[in-house]
Formats: sequence, structure tokens, C-alpha cells
Amino acid sequence: MNKKKIINDPVYGFINIKDELIFDLIEHPYIQRLRRIRQLGLTDMVYPGAMHTRFHHAIGAMHLMTRALEQLRDRGVEISDSEILAAKAAILLHDLGHGPFSHALEFTLLKNVNHEDVSLFLMEKINKSWNGSLDLAIKMYKKEYERPFFGQLISSQLDMDRLDYLQRDSFFTGVHEGTIGAQRIIKMLAVDQDQLVVEEKGIYSIENFLNARRLMYWQVYLHKTALAAEQMLIKLIQRAQFLARNGENVPASEALTFFLKQPVDKNFDQLDLAAQYFVKLDDYDIIAAMKTWGNHPDRVLSLLSHQLLNREIFKIQLKNQQIPTPSIKAGLKKVCDYFKISEQEASFLMAHGAVSNSAYLNHGDQILILQKDGEIVDLESASDLPNITAMSKIVKKYYLCLSKNVSL
Repeated sequence: MNKKKIINDPVYGFINIKDELIFDLIEHPYIQRLRRIRQLGLTDMVYPGAMHTRFHHAIGAMHLMTRALEQLRDRGVEISDSEILAAKAAILLHDLGHGPFSHALEFTLLKNVNHEDVSLFLMEKINKSWNGSLDLAIKMYKKEYERPFFGQLISSQLDMDRLDYLQRDSFFTGVHEGTIGAQRIIKMLAVDQDQLVVEEKGIYSIENFLNARRLMYWQVYLHKTALAAEQMLIKLIQRAQFLARNGENVPASEALTFFLKQPVDKNFDQLDLAAQYFVKLDDYDIIAAMKTWGNHPDRVLSLLSHQLLNREIFKIQLKNQQIPTPSIKAGLKKVCDYFKISEQEASFLMAHGAVSNSAYLNHGDQILILQKDGEIVDLESASDLPNITAMSKIVKKYYLCLSKNVSL
């Protein structure tokens, strides 16, 4: 069977799949599941074009990894064919652990377990059934390989994951402020003592990349309407879990029912069983459940389902200062009074918390600049970049959401 394929990607054009291992991984059910998970959760409620999936992103990140490794080889960096294959496999599989609607439900279905942990767990399951063919890929993913730049290309302040999702998300949302010069950045990559560095002449492309990331967070990833919609989705699943764990009938798919009925966290003694259900779970399970729950006798579950399906999003306040406790209590009372329900029920029809954004975290995982004199310096220490210091500061905002029917 011919396993050399071409994928026509809307962002990069034709992507060649030359390796049998990569082809087989793309065909694997764990990767195919990513076709049914939206990259940007419920952001299409703000930007209708944001319907692209984690599958698109995985293929795109792998393509950029290929380009980056080819560029480094052209610069004289010794990289073996097996290292290239492993790095491509690692970046292709890096998002296996995302649940329905990506980040929206990350800590709702699974407690205290991030998607990177789940990705690693699933990679190891594939590896075991494929006789260790992903051993090197997993080492790179875990940043345990002796050549650190491979791990940095997979996950760092300047990795192929970020280069792809910024371009892809900008393309599908139409938010052009997120446009970056990924090809230019890749051309400027180099390796010094097995650490990933950027040539000094690429420094303005890096500044643009970080600024684009900062703007995309506020305009797309943390857009207040998308944030409110995702809080509604979290509350919906939490309400379904509350009912299911108290003996109520909450119709759902077999996979979703598993996570509604019992808490699953790092201490769950049947993680392998949980994984069997997790890999069957995607956006369609949640959407189908919402359509059913719209007629559920529980008023809160029914209302949240109806409102999400019809884009009746929570009203939201986004402030620079912490929301005072009296304001939160007043909001809860408004919900109680409007719907004539208890405080316990009303707590599912409101949300409050904080979100933060930092374009560049300058501690522990720095972007290194290779200066013309051969010296390696941190990006923030490089000359003529006053904006980098500002972008390294964490900006925090606080939100209060109430059901659409209730005045803030």
C-alpha cells in the first residue's frame, strides 16, 4: 500500500506525508478523534469561522517541525533520520489529551489532570502496542532526550505548536493581528550546544510573534463572550455531574456518562478504564447531550442546554480589579429571585473567577538570542526591545457572569 500522501492545508498549502510511521499515526483512531474536537472550543460563537479542529493543528505543527528540522540540517546541525521522525511523531501526538471543546472542559471531566498528562498516557499506550516505536518521540516529549532543542521545538516559549496555532487561529477567526512570520522565524533558528537559539537578525520577527500572541489572547482566546460561553459549558457539565452522582437520570453517550457518574483524577485507580472512555469522547457527545437535556425535568440543566444551543450567552463583566464578594453575593441573589430557585441551583447559572495573559514568561524557559559576536543572551536582555519587558508582565482580569435573563 502506498503510504506517501499529500494533505492540502488551507494555511500552508500541500503537506507531504513521506514516512510510514507518520502515516500510520495519522490513521490511528486517537488522531482521527481530533477531527471531532474544535481547536477553539466555543469561540465560533464570536468568530463564526473558528470551526477548525485539533486535527488541523496537529498536521500543521508537524509540517512546521519538518521545516524547522530541515532548516537546522541545512545549517550543519547533525540530525539523524530517526531523530526527525521522532520529533515529527511527538508534535503530531502532542494534543491527543484534549477533551471535548479543547481547553473549555480540561479540568471539569478530569480533575487535576492537564491535557499534556493525558497526551503522554495515550502516547505510551500506542507505544506499548507498537513495540516501542515511539520510545524516542516520548523521550523528546518529556524533555528527557540528551539533545534539549528537540524538546524545545515541541514545547517552549517558541515552539512549533505556538507557531502553528497563532497562524491557524488568526486565519480561521479573521483576526489579522495574530499574523506572524513563521517561515521567517524558522529561517532564523539555530542550535548552540544543543539549545535552540534565534539569530539576532530575527529578533523583530520574535517581537512581532510575542505581540501577536498577546493580542490573540485578548481578542480571541480570552474574548469575554467566548469566556462566558465556556463558563456556561462548564456549569452545564457540572450540573449534569451533580444530578448523575445523586441518582438522577441524565441521558448521555456511554463515554460521557462514565465521566458524569464518577470523579476521575490522578488518583483514580482505574485510569486505563477511564482512558478507554476518554478516547471515545468528543464535541459530538456534548452537543448531542445538550439537545437531549433541553427537555430534562431539571430546570437548570434544561435552561443551560437551551441557552447554549441558541447562543443565549451569560452576561459578563470583565474588570481589572477583583470582583468584591458583596457583588458576587448580590449576583447570586438576583439569579435566585429571577428564577425562584435555591442558591445551590442558582450557583450553576452564574460564574466568577480570573483570567491572565502573559506573552512571554521570562523565567525558566527563555527565548535565547545568538548575537553576531557569538554570545547567547536572553531575549529580554537583547538591545532595542523595550516592549519585551512589558510583554513579560502577567496581566490579570476578573470576571462575573450571570444568566442572560438577569441584569448585572
